Amino acid sequence: MTATDGGSATGGDERGGPGGDTVAAVVRQWRAVHPDLDTGPMEIIGRINRCAALLQQAEDAPLRRAGLSRAEFDLLGALRRTGHELTPGDLARETFSSGAAVTKRLKQLTERGLAERRGDTRDRRVAHVRLTAAGRDLVDGILPEQLAYESAVLSGVDGPEQGELAALLGALLGQLEGRLGALRV
Repeated sequence: MTATDGGSATGGDERGGPGGDTVAAVVRQWRAVHPDLDTGPMEIIGRINRCAALLQQAEDAPLRRAGLSRAEFDLLGALRRTGHELTPGDLARETFSSGAAVTKRLKQLTERGLAERRGDTRDRRVAHVRLTAAGRDLVDGILPEQLAYESAVLSGVDGPEQGELAALLGALLGQLEGRLGALRV
């Protein structure tokens, strides 16, 4: 079934559930303008983008209460889960951030006493970053609450469907991470 014959390229109703969603309305408008085009990709990518935007707008309540942004928590989390010092470049790769963004966030986190930097003994251009005890305690204290919050956000999706969604998104992400560079013009 295609998006142009009344169905959806995803195999379900284009509305995404009872009452539809904002992407379904956009798809209907595009079909009226270009009924010959397959809007199936838009139904998927548009919904992924809309979900990401809504999740960003909602912020992460437990993180906000702790005075952290998601990006700051990601840096602290990378240091905690790897269990060792990382360079700012390592942190940029771990958190999919730019070097400049990592530098700015690290400055804020070190000023708050959650992370500390030390210079490399062999190369003064290299810095090593580690969590302080306060940073480790903050991450360990907030992680269960953050996971509970994320579970609540996903509560409308049944357990087996969550697993299926995670697998599908994982497959898409793996494909994009491997091929996106080739798709850029």
